[in-house]
Amino acid sequence: MATDQILTASTIITMDENAPRATAVAVKADGTIAAVGDVAVCKAALPDAAVADLGDTALLPGFVESHSHPVLSGIMTQEPAYWIAPYVGYPKWIDVTDLFTRLQKEQPAGKTLLFNGLDRLLQGCSAPDAKVLDEFFPDRPVLIADNSGHAVYLNTEAIKKLGWDTTPPTDPVGGSFARNADGSLTGIAYEIPAMMEAVLPLLGEVLKNPLASAAQWYSLMAGNGITSTSEMTYNDSLKSAFEAMAALPSCPLRISLYHVSTDDACGEQFESKIPASMLTKRGIKLWADGSPWVGNVALTFPYLDTEVTRAAGIKPGTPGIEVMNYSRAQLDVILDKYAPQGWQMAFHVNGDAALDVVLDAYEAALTKFNLLGTDHRWRIEHLGAARADQFGRAAKLGVYASMGPFQFQYWGDLLDGQVFDHEHGAEWCRVKDATNAGLRPSYHNDGSVTPPSPLGNIKTCVTRTTNSGVERGPDQKVTLDQALRAQTIDAAFILGRENEIGSIEVGKLADFVQLSADPYTVDPLHLSDGISVLGTWLSGQKLDLEAFQKAAGVVDPAPHMHLATIPHRCC
Repeated sequence: MATDQILTASTIITMDENAPRATAVAVKADGTIAAVGDVAVCKAALPDAAVADLGDTALLPGFVESHSHPVLSGIMTQEPAYWIAPYVGYPKWIDVTDLFTRLQKEQPAGKTLLFNGLDRLLQGCSAPDAKVLDEFFPDRPVLIADNSGHAVYLNTEAIKKLGWDTTPPTDPVGGSFARNADGSLTGIAYEIPAMMEAVLPLLGEVLKNPLASAAQWYSLMAGNGITSTSEMTYNDSLKSAFEAMAALPSCPLRISLYHVSTDDACGEQFESKIPASMLTKRGIKLWADGSPWVGNVALTFPYLDTEVTRAAGIKPGTPGIEVMNYSRAQLDVILDKYAPQGWQMAFHVNGDAALDVVLDAYEAALTKFNLLGTDHRWRIEHLGAARADQFGRAAKLGVYASMGPFQFQYWGDLLDGQVFDHEHGAEWCRVKDATNAGLRPSYHNDGSVTPPSPLGNIKTCVTRTTNSGVERGPDQKVTLDQALRAQTIDAAFILGRENEIGSIEVGKLADFVQLSADPYTVDPLHLSDGISVLGTWLSGQKLDLEAFQKAAGVVDPAPHMHLATIPHRCC
């Protein structure tokens, strides 16, 4: 059972502006913070508490990732799925095809295989249609999810198993199937409605225990210091999974849910026996446009015609608002329906043209329902191509930003001069402009698009260096203070949970990350590789991730096998 305790470290970085440093923190048995300061102050608050010395380490509030997909990321990246993203061992297309060749030989004949993480830009390949995949897999169904979460690729055997070789499906609203001249399918499905039709009947053949896969992703996040995150594609079919995860011993993550607007139940209240501190619903999620890596973000400037874009099959030119997932009229209908209910709205939007439309719709709805000047905290997500003037406009509307520096970190070298011109590519993800505008931006990795790495995000935004070490857009550098806030208290703020988490203050939940070094003493270029996460605490208890994963592995998978019918969409 939990008891009162006092933790000491060489430094405690509280993220409390009134008392930014301490050497001890007192934690009550109920998991809340009783005092922050030195040992004497903490002993005065909890005189009978035992003292645990963490040595020459730094203790910070647990990192908060404001935009993620923890359950579905685990399902799509962990065994029995194959994670083939460039940054997990498959940097080029030849590395992917070598895996294809090996698995075709090793796996039982006819077994369905699932892959996730194909990245056409980084791996240098065009969209692999059925003809391409058939060369590697002539006699088994194969599904490959694009790393963007906006496309799925199928081979001929998968098309046959779906019955689409003789009766091709019609294009659903909001999605499409690539077709040959005669109307037959090429093996590519775009956007979530079409992806669902392709994936649903086959995914169940692959998954055996979805919770075990999800637990591995939870542990990956916690192992990188994250103690609270969100689910940005929630619908009620995921409820039992999140409840089961939260009930496991040493569950490492607090989850804030954002319900997809395409679900008719998105405006309903969330009820659960799980405490709201572990599982709560915050808002509604919408997608304005697509992915930069697929070529369907709504921009006012063009994709270039280069060897890189040609290899990835991205059409040169300016994709305006015609590529958006919603018309302005459709946005107005959705906002008119749910804004009066008090939900926090969250919009996936990468392109600057799309952001203009979203801000227009936001302003109209906020005005219509007398929400201007209130603490509504409506959100905008990713914002790779957003302009400085748009951040200023968002601030005036009371809209806040959850930004994706991972886009610059992983793809910045291509964005700058290969995908877009230098003017736009070098400035991708303008975190400094967003900070200066007062948006209190938070940072995220959007798992499973990239692995969870708060320290990587912080290093990227402080140095404006890509994974290659090249500095681009140095005018967008932020301070270490600002970057740490973006992964702690400002991320808690955009989730509406700044009174619970995000800083080490009296009365808040005792969620901590223990680092091997004080970030302020480390060369900024080595913030991600010069510091190790030594442990994470939730409610004052150090997490046993091995026990957590073991418990997930023995949970009866039967009640959760419906997760095999939920296709993954990030962003």
